[in-house]
Amino acid sequence: MAALYLARGASKVVRRITSETSVELKILSEKWQLLLAGIVFQYVHGLAARGVHYLHRPGPTLQDLGFMILPELGKERGYISETLFTFIFLSFVLWTFHPFILQTKRFYTVLIWRRVLSFLCASQFLRIVTFYSTQLPGPNYHCREGSPLARLPPPQNVAEVLLINFPRGVIYGCGDLIFSSHMIFTLVFVITYQKYGSIRFIKMLAWCIAIAQSLLIIASRKHYSVDVVVAWYTVNLVVFFVDKKLTELPDRSAGSTSVLPLSMKEKDSKLKDEKTRLLNGNSVDAADWRSRTQMNGNHVENGNQFDTETTKT
Repeated sequence: MAALYLARGASKVVRRITSETSVELKILSEKWQLLLAGIVFQYVHGLAARGVHYLHRPGPTLQDLGFMILPELGKERGYISETLFTFIFLSFVLWTFHPFILQTKRFYTVLIWRRVLSFLCASQFLRIVTFYSTQLPGPNYHCREGSPLARLPPPQNVAEVLLINFPRGVIYGCGDLIFSSHMIFTLVFVITYQKYGSIRFIKMLAWCIAIAQSLLIIASRKHYSVDVVVAWYTVNLVVFFVDKKLTELPDRSAGSTSVLPLSMKEKDSKLKDEKTRLLNGNSVDAADWRSRTQMNGNHVENGNQFDTETTKT
């Protein structure tokens, strides 16, 4: 009997994954451009961080209030902040894919990642401009005077620069300080869950983890305190303004049969059909003229919100 229940449960999960995959692929076929641009920009950001390492010149560690208050974790315990960041990153990725498994869902995975990548790219662009404007001496142990990793010799060829020595070049980078990339990802993930997550306790816990991550970054001397402080207000402002430029996501929890984002062709076709029927003197079905309201530039029909998740220009 137990085996039968397990088989039925597994069958339901497989059907749910198959159904969700078909829906997400349909959305991806129409919304892939911004996703691809966001992924490509992650490489551009890594390339920029690698490039500034060639400009880095080690020197005395700057006076820092956070360094005075928090004891240095040191090389032996520096992994603690990276472990916490890995937990944050993986937890968020798994959460964004929960619509494939769970029956209750509030968003489409493709659309949530388009939004997240928009926030990340805008923040990372500002970060690139900032750390190329002024290069500070790195406070981390491998960026200090005397470390063989503190300076990079001039590249021998273009391929050496383009390959960015991943992942070692990312882990042991120097010079890309203001502002913290770890905090960009952490804050974007936490803010996104704050808006689209459903468990209040996890929302509160996520902010506590973000604060802990900030303190660990300073204690591990990966960044100066200013790098973390600037990240806190810059990322929040970036998300605030970019979010206003993006059309709101459809809320799938409004009903069991949520409205899929309509393509431009489908909307044009629908409008043409309605116009033709009106010109011919035919009445339009009541279902086609349900009450519609305007909320923040988004149409709502019978309480169910739908949008095309396109960036406003």
